[in-house]
Amino acid sequence: MDAIIGRKLGMTQLFGEDGTLTPVTVIEAGPCPVVAVRESGGRPRVQLGFGEQKAKRAARAELGHAAKAGLAAAPRVLREFAAAGEAPVPGAVVTVTAFAAGERVKVTGTSKGRGFQGVVHRHGFSGGPASHGSTRYRKPGSVGPGTDPSRVIKGKRMPGHMGARRRTQIGLVVAKVDAERNLLFVRGAVPGPMRGIVTVRKEGA
Repeated sequence: MDAIIGRKLGMTQLFGEDGTLTPVTVIEAGPCPVVAVRESGGRPRVQLGFGEQKAKRAARAELGHAAKAGLAAAPRVLREFAAAGEAPVPGAVVTVTAFAAGERVKVTGTSKGRGFQGVVHRHGFSGGPASHGSTRYRKPGSVGPGTDPSRVIKGKRMPGHMGARRRTQIGLVVAKVDAERNLLFVRGAVPGPMRGIVTVRKEGA
Protein backbone atom coordinates (compact mmCIF):
# COMPACT_ATOMS: atom_id res chain seq x y z
CA MET A 1 0.00 0.00 0.00
CA ASP A 2 1.40 3.36 -1.06
CA ALA A 3 -0.58 5.60 1.32
CA ILE A 4 -1.32 6.01 5.02
CA ILE A 5 -3.26 8.32 7.33
CA GLY A 6 -1.57 10.09 10.20
CA ARG A 7 -1.54 12.96 12.66
CA LYS A 8 0.98 15.81 12.51
CA LEU A 9 2.79 16.02 15.85
CA GLY A 10 5.11 18.95 15.12
CA MET A 11 8.61 19.69 13.87
CA THR A 12 12.04 18.77 15.18
CA GLN A 13 15.61 18.23 13.96
CA LEU A 14 17.65 15.19 12.99
CA PHE A 15 21.45 15.17 13.00
CA GLY A 16 23.44 12.99 10.62
CA GLU A 17 26.66 11.20 11.42
CA ASP A 18 28.59 14.04 9.75
CA GLY A 19 26.77 16.62 11.87
CA THR A 20 24.38 17.86 9.16
CA LEU A 21 21.08 19.15 10.50
CA THR A 22 17.79 18.19 8.83
CA PRO A 23 14.50 19.92 9.78
CA VAL A 24 11.74 17.29 9.84
CA THR A 25 8.03 17.02 10.55
CA VAL A 26 7.02 14.17 12.84
CA ILE A 27 3.88 12.33 11.74
CA GLU A 28 2.15 9.66 13.82
CA ALA A 29 1.19 7.43 10.89
CA GLY A 30 -1.12 4.48 11.41
CA PRO A 31 -1.68 1.75 12.16
CA CYS A 32 -4.50 2.02 9.62
CA PRO A 33 -6.91 -0.91 9.23
CA VAL A 34 -8.36 -1.62 5.79
CA VAL A 35 -12.09 -0.98 6.19
CA ALA A 36 -13.30 -1.67 2.64
CA VAL A 37 -12.08 -2.39 -0.89
CA ARG A 38 -14.03 -1.52 -4.03
CA GLU A 39 -13.47 -1.24 -7.78
CA SER A 40 -13.57 2.11 -9.56
CA GLY A 41 -12.49 2.74 -13.14
CA GLY A 42 -10.87 -0.68 -13.36
CA ARG A 43 -8.61 0.02 -10.35
CA PRO A 44 -9.13 -1.16 -6.79
CA ARG A 45 -9.68 1.59 -4.22
CA VAL A 46 -8.85 0.95 -0.59
CA GLN A 47 -10.59 2.67 2.31
CA LEU A 48 -8.32 3.10 5.33
CA GLY A 49 -9.28 4.06 8.87
CA PHE A 50 -7.35 5.91 11.55
CA GLY A 51 -8.05 6.18 15.27
CA GLU A 52 -11.09 4.86 17.11
CA GLN A 53 -14.43 6.42 18.00
CA LYS A 54 -16.18 5.79 21.28
CA ALA A 55 -19.09 3.41 20.71
CA LYS A 56 -21.62 5.90 22.12
CA ARG A 57 -20.46 8.58 19.64
CA ALA A 58 -20.46 6.41 16.52
CA ALA A 59 -23.54 6.01 14.35
CA ARG A 60 -24.95 2.52 13.87
CA ALA A 61 -24.10 2.72 10.17
CA GLU A 62 -20.46 3.45 11.06
CA LEU A 63 -20.37 0.57 13.54
CA GLY A 64 -21.88 -1.80 10.99
CA HIS A 65 -19.47 -0.67 8.27
CA ALA A 66 -16.51 -1.31 10.59
CA ALA A 67 -17.90 -4.66 11.74
CA LYS A 68 -17.88 -5.96 8.13
CA ALA A 69 -14.09 -5.60 8.21
CA GLY A 70 -13.88 -7.31 11.60
CA LEU A 71 -13.12 -4.12 13.54
CA ALA A 72 -14.27 -3.75 17.12
CA ALA A 73 -14.62 0.06 16.92
CA ALA A 74 -15.51 2.53 14.18
CA PRO A 75 -12.48 4.49 12.91
CA ARG A 76 -12.36 8.18 13.73
CA VAL A 77 -11.11 9.07 10.22
CA LEU A 78 -11.81 7.37 6.89
CA ARG A 79 -9.89 8.06 3.67
CA GLU A 80 -9.91 6.26 0.33
CA PHE A 81 -6.86 5.68 -1.88
CA ALA A 82 -6.17 4.01 -5.20
CA ALA A 83 -4.18 0.81 -4.81
CA ALA A 84 -1.05 0.59 -6.96
CA GLY A 85 -0.80 -3.18 -7.08
CA GLU A 86 -2.80 -5.94 -5.48
CA ALA A 87 -5.25 -4.50 -2.98
CA PRO A 88 -5.10 -5.69 0.64
CA VAL A 89 -8.10 -7.50 2.09
CA PRO A 90 -10.50 -5.82 4.56
CA GLY A 91 -9.20 -6.23 8.09
CA ALA A 92 -5.53 -6.00 7.11
CA VAL A 93 -3.43 -3.29 8.74
CA VAL A 94 -1.21 -0.73 6.99
CA THR A 95 1.74 0.54 9.04
CA VAL A 96 4.71 2.87 8.56
CA THR A 97 6.79 -0.12 7.43
CA ALA A 98 5.22 0.50 3.99
CA PHE A 99 7.61 3.48 3.73
CA ALA A 100 11.40 3.60 3.74
CA ALA A 101 13.96 6.34 4.34
CA GLY A 102 14.83 8.20 1.15
CA GLU A 103 11.44 7.74 -0.53
CA ARG A 104 9.73 10.80 -2.00
CA VAL A 105 6.24 11.44 -0.67
CA LYS A 106 3.46 14.03 -0.85
CA VAL A 107 1.50 15.06 2.23
CA THR A 108 -2.06 16.41 2.14
CA GLY A 109 -3.65 18.28 5.03
CA THR A 110 -5.90 21.21 5.91
CA SER A 111 -4.00 24.46 6.30
CA LYS A 112 -4.35 26.57 9.45
CA GLY A 113 -7.45 28.74 9.47
CA ARG A 114 -6.71 32.48 9.73
CA GLY A 115 -10.26 33.80 9.65
CA PHE A 116 -11.24 36.92 7.68
CA GLN A 117 -8.12 38.76 6.51
CA GLY A 118 -7.36 41.78 4.35
CA VAL A 119 -5.40 41.77 1.10
CA VAL A 120 -2.07 42.66 2.74
CA HIS A 121 -2.07 39.51 4.89
CA ARG A 122 -4.06 37.26 2.54
CA HIS A 123 -2.38 38.08 -0.79
CA GLY A 124 0.76 39.96 0.15
CA PHE A 125 -0.28 43.37 -1.22
CA SER A 126 2.22 46.11 -0.43
CA GLY A 127 -0.52 48.57 0.54
CA GLY A 128 -0.53 52.33 0.09
CA PRO A 129 1.53 55.13 1.65
CA ALA A 130 1.94 54.80 5.40
CA SER A 131 2.40 58.52 6.07
CA HIS A 132 1.38 62.06 4.97
CA GLY A 133 -2.22 61.59 6.05
CA SER A 134 -2.91 58.53 3.91
CA THR A 135 -5.96 56.50 4.92
CA ARG A 136 -5.36 53.69 2.42
CA TYR A 137 -2.23 52.05 3.75
CA ARG A 138 -3.83 48.55 3.98
CA LYS A 139 -6.74 48.88 1.54
CA PRO A 140 -6.95 47.01 -1.80
CA GLY A 141 -7.40 50.06 -4.03
CA SER A 142 -9.50 49.95 -7.20
CA VAL A 143 -11.27 46.66 -7.86
CA GLY A 144 -12.26 47.39 -11.47
CA PRO A 145 -13.49 50.05 -13.94
CA GLY A 146 -16.97 51.42 -13.42
CA THR A 147 -18.16 51.79 -17.03
CA ASP A 148 -16.85 48.67 -18.75
CA PRO A 149 -17.32 45.91 -17.65
CA SER A 150 -19.25 47.49 -14.73
CA ARG A 151 -18.54 44.54 -12.47
CA VAL A 152 -15.76 42.94 -10.50
CA ILE A 153 -13.87 40.40 -12.61
CA LYS A 154 -13.93 36.81 -11.34
CA GLY A 155 -10.77 35.84 -9.49
CA LYS A 156 -10.05 39.37 -8.28
CA ARG A 157 -7.93 39.15 -5.15
CA MET A 158 -10.07 40.55 -2.38
CA PRO A 159 -10.32 40.39 1.43
CA GLY A 160 -11.90 37.18 2.68
CA HIS A 161 -11.51 33.95 4.58
CA MET A 162 -7.89 32.83 4.71
CA GLY A 163 -6.59 29.32 5.28
CA ALA A 164 -8.58 26.21 6.31
CA ARG A 165 -8.17 24.77 2.82
CA ARG A 166 -6.99 21.39 1.58
CA ARG A 167 -3.35 21.67 0.55
CA THR A 168 -0.81 19.13 -0.75
CA GLN A 169 2.93 19.55 -0.27
CA ILE A 170 4.91 17.62 -2.90
CA GLY A 171 8.57 16.74 -3.22
CA LEU A 172 9.06 15.75 0.42
CA VAL A 173 11.51 13.03 1.44
CA VAL A 174 11.18 10.46 4.22
CA ALA A 175 14.15 11.05 6.52
CA LYS A 176 13.48 8.31 9.07
CA VAL A 177 10.93 5.61 9.91
CA ASP A 178 10.30 4.56 13.52
CA ALA A 179 8.20 1.38 13.27
CA GLU A 180 8.09 0.80 17.04
CA ARG A 181 6.38 4.13 17.74
CA ASN A 182 4.54 4.40 14.37
CA LEU A 183 6.39 7.62 13.54
CA LEU A 184 7.30 9.00 10.14
CA PHE A 185 9.96 11.74 9.93
CA VAL A 186 9.49 13.79 6.76
CA ARG A 187 12.09 16.35 5.70
CA GLY A 188 10.48 19.78 5.48
CA ALA A 189 7.15 21.28 6.54
CA VAL A 190 3.67 19.89 5.87
CA PRO A 191 0.29 21.66 5.86
CA GLY A 192 -1.89 21.92 8.95
CA PRO A 193 -1.69 22.61 12.67
CA MET A 194 -0.23 20.35 15.32
CA ARG A 195 -2.36 17.21 15.78
CA GLY A 196 -4.01 17.89 12.42
CA ILE A 197 -4.98 14.90 10.28
CA VAL A 198 -2.80 14.36 7.19
CA THR A 199 -2.45 11.72 4.49
CA VAL A 200 0.95 10.58 3.24
CA ARG A 201 1.28 9.12 -0.26
CA LYS A 202 4.27 8.02 -2.26
CA GLU A 203 5.10 10.09 -5.33
CA GLY A 204 3.06 8.77 -8.24
CA ALA A 205 0.42 7.17 -6.02
